[in-house]
Parts: sequence; C-alpha cells; structure tokens
Amino acid sequence: MSTLQNRPNTALLVIDVQNGVVEGAHQRDAVVANVASLVEKARRERVPVVWVQHSDKGLARGSDKWRIVVELTPGEAEPLVEKNYGDAFEDTTLETVLSGLGVGRLVVVGAQTDMCVRSTLHGAFVRGYDATLVKDAHTTEDLTEWGAPPPELVIAHTNLYWADQRAPGRKAGAVATKEVDFAGTS
Repeated sequence: MSTLQNRPNTALLVIDVQNGVVEGAHQRDAVVANVASLVEKARRERVPVVWVQHSDKGLARGSDKWRIVVELTPGEAEPLVEKNYGDAFEDTTLETVLSGLGVGRLVVVGAQTDMCVRSTLHGAFVRGYDATLVKDAHTTEDLTEWGAPPPELVIAHTNLYWADQRAPGRKAGAVATKEVDFAGTS
C-alpha cells in the first residue's frame, strides 16, 4: 500500500537502542527484550533488519554510551545507518539502504519515543512509507523535570495517535510485539 513504486518488502527498523539512550529508560529491560525477540523473528523470516545509531556531543561516536546495548548484536550483513538528527532519514544513507532492499513498509522499534522514534515515523510517512510502530518495543526517559508527561504517558500517547495516522496511499498502525506480522497484514 506504500506510495513507493516497486517496494513490496518490509524491514524492521531498530532506532537508537544504545547504552546512553536507554540507560534509565522506562521499562528498559522489557523493551530491549521485545526488540530482541523481533530481531530474531525478522531474521527467521528473512526480513531485513536495519539498525540506526545516533551520535552527537552526548553520544560520542565510539564511546560506551554510543554503543548498541549488549543484548542486541547487529548481524554482519545487516545495514547500520549512522545519524546525527532525530529523523533517521535526515542526512543519512537510510533511504538508499531501504531502496536497495525494496522496502516500502517499516516496522519501527527503539528509543526515544518522543524524539527519534516519532521523528523517524513521521519522516518515513511523509516520504511514502507505510509505518507500523510496535507499541511495547519503544521507550523514553523521564523528562518530567522539564515539563514533559511521565514516560508511560508519552509512550501511551504516541501509541494512541500513531494507531490512527492516515494519509493517501499509506498505512500506519501500532501493534504489540506478539501481533507483529512482517507479511504486512498488521
């Protein structure tokens, strides 16, 4: 259903599940476990897994905070896209990678919900991708000190509004880990 021509494939997009990003995040261990189960499912079903890794002054490239969490290991043949902005499409190779894989539908997991996950979901949608958010496989830190809602409400709100996104020729949605269907029916 994507508006991208000749792009029938689905990919699992793993956004910023890095030490410094998920350290102290809401339900960190459960979310990382859900991401890990989806990575394994994608590999079993021969669905491409595309990794995204952020760097900036707080996540210096090569530092321990920058590294992907020890529970997850990108495969040697799996693309890893480095980024410096919230939207993983901005000034990166992501579009080229996805085009080369014939991907028009993304199943999105990772961190942070209210930053890079949201930015990338919207970036994908406006570029013509179908985008499904896995509602129990993304997380964020507690930013209530700066006026944000508690993390569980940020996550719940993102799940709520992404489940009902609409645009001509594109499909969005939010499903639980156990409901993910890489064939595209959920």
